[in-house]
Amino acid sequence: MTTIPTKEGEIAFEAPGAAKETKTWYRIVGDLTTSSEPPLVALHGGPGAGHEYLSPLTDLYRQYGIPIVYYDQIGCGRSTHFQERMGDESFWTFDLFIRELDNLVDHLQIRDRGFCLLGQSWGGMLGGAYAALRPRGLKKIVLSGAPGSIPLLAQGARDLLASLPEHTRATLAECDRKGDHESQEFQQASKVFYDRHVCRLDPYPEDVMCAFKNLKEDPTAYMTMQGPSEFIIVGTFKDWEGWKEGHNIEAQALLINGQYDEATDLCVQPWFSSIPKVKWVTIEDASHMVHWEQRERYIQVVGEFLKPGTLVGAEENA
Repeated sequence: MTTIPTKEGEIAFEAPGAAKETKTWYRIVGDLTTSSEPPLVALHGGPGAGHEYLSPLTDLYRQYGIPIVYYDQIGCGRSTHFQERMGDESFWTFDLFIRELDNLVDHLQIRDRGFCLLGQSWGGMLGGAYAALRPRGLKKIVLSGAPGSIPLLAQGARDLLASLPEHTRATLAECDRKGDHESQEFQQASKVFYDRHVCRLDPYPEDVMCAFKNLKEDPTAYMTMQGPSEFIIVGTFKDWEGWKEGHNIEAQALLINGQYDEATDLCVQPWFSSIPKVKWVTIEDASHMVHWEQRERYIQVVGEFLKPGTLVGAEENA
């Protein structure tokens, strides 16, 4: 088997309001200096889930020769942590992560050659907000399991919760009423939702478990911006309506969600309605971790979209 070239490093980042040295850790799969394909920058979810669970994207390098740039956003993984900033709404902002992404693009010197983005879940929210600023060099963007509206994500979650077994719903409701989001009872009941709508594989892949491990070890950004769980959204982005800036996205966009995704069609539709050049694919028999559950199909859809010369129009949907 041919060895895949990889490179790791750290980038100094001047985080607004940070009172300490800040670094962003990254890994490049492929060679940016020799590849003719625009690199794909992977934006992980959470915030705080880390890069590991996006590892199937390496298939894009194996099959299509697309270099992949993974990185841990600050606050998780191998990048600088800010656990002392729990609840600091002025620190944990979209602007913080947009600046970090811009800093990464410039450090790797990929702006002039052009680059693409793939954002999953929160990473898709970040990617959509970034693309709406029309950054120079951005060619294409994939929004995977990415809500365009958090209120509609929450509404969809309520509908999904309503379909859970009665005793599970009762446990979740009682725990939430008491503010109990740490007990074994809450965690077990939550897993029923997660097993249906976050990851339908049993057992969860090791790299997916890394995401939960990262969030457990440092929940600072997640708790501040999201809340105590995937379906209890009380953090700073609870009212976010990113789709309202979708008309500013000039890059071609691909929307992907799974048939059973916690990011239901309800919260994906606004992206489709607002982004000028967009295609939407819902993959059957998959949930939020569609890139694991239907890996071959997912890589095919993304790889074909990223190929140079591929064009999409607002009328496309599949």
